Amino acid sequence: MTTFNPSELDIIGEYSMPGIYGAPDSVEPKRNYPITPKENMLRMLRGEMPLWVPNQTTDNNAIQPMVMPDATARAFGGTDWFGIEWEYEPLTKAAMVKPGTRRLSDITQWESEIIWPDLNAIDWQKDYEEHYKDRLAEDRFSYFVIVNGLFERTADLTSFEDTFCYLLEEPEALTAFFDKLVDWHIQLIHIAREVYHADMILFHDDMGTQISTFFSPNTYRELFLPQYQKITKAAHDLGMFVCLHSCGNVGTLMPLFIEAGFDAWEGQDSANDKADIMAKYGADLAQCTLYIVPADLSDEDAVADIHKRVDELATTGRFACRLRDEKADRKVNLAEELYRYSRQKYLDLKG
Repeated sequence: MTTFNPSELDIIGEYSMPGIYGAPDSVEPKRNYPITPKENMLRMLRGEMPLWVPNQTTDNNAIQPMVMPDATARAFGGTDWFGIEWEYEPLTKAAMVKPGTRRLSDITQWESEIIWPDLNAIDWQKDYEEHYKDRLAEDRFSYFVIVNGLFERTADLTSFEDTFCYLLEEPEALTAFFDKLVDWHIQLIHIAREVYHADMILFHDDMGTQISTFFSPNTYRELFLPQYQKITKAAHDLGMFVCLHSCGNVGTLMPLFIEAGFDAWEGQDSANDKADIMAKYGADLAQCTLYIVPADLSDEDAVADIHKRVDELATTGRFACRLRDEKADRKVNLAEELYRYSRQKYLDLKG
């Protein structure tokens, strides 16, 4: 039996990591991996077998420029790109739309009431030169974060209640609005690729509650599918991947996410049967996830959880995670354990 060489975990340098979602910048070790972290992530996304489970926390460059009003408003509060006011909530360490805020009186009035952000007004090249140029290591896979997708943006501009009504009562107005919103997003995707050299877009659009989706698959097919097909095609034409971040219990939408052209899905562990979804759809849709290990989990249980996660989700070679250990003084390095265990697992599967 082939075993991995422990020297693969030797530290041979370091990476300076820009923070996302309001998190501080960080420094991550560069290790003596047998292939680059970028090539390993590409293997996962292409449906080839990676050598280990990509840990996006340590293996990827994450890009969310703070010159984007959406980025600052969602992380710290303030006004976003479309004039919506956000209020920081310390309990969740994130911002929500300030109660009582409404930017759009009715979806049928979008053409007269919405002021579209001018993406050309931002000096993107200057931001790249000052904050990213010397920090986006070429041997690491880079993804660019876009928050507030089509459904979320509509709800933020109006209200959730009214947005649900618009889905049923105003499909023509919604489609016209989405057409314009998608064109705007495609312009932003070009910036992500051409200025920041991103390999993937992480596109946020939450579409469910803890128990079900916000709307039926038929509604998604009618209103969202054609729009997201335009977004994924634009990204693919630029040589990029697209990962859809969509929280809630959205399992019934997986076939439509695949038809929309998404390469991966970043979903909510507590609301979905990830193992079942991987078994059914993993060949066509990779899974990424924010994998949080609670501080109250013992070292022994934390290691066991790492093993369980790999055994249940990663044997397909279509799984990556952003591993976050909430216990700062843990005696075992869980990032190293994820690498070691998954590396050996893939060697064993190869035979």
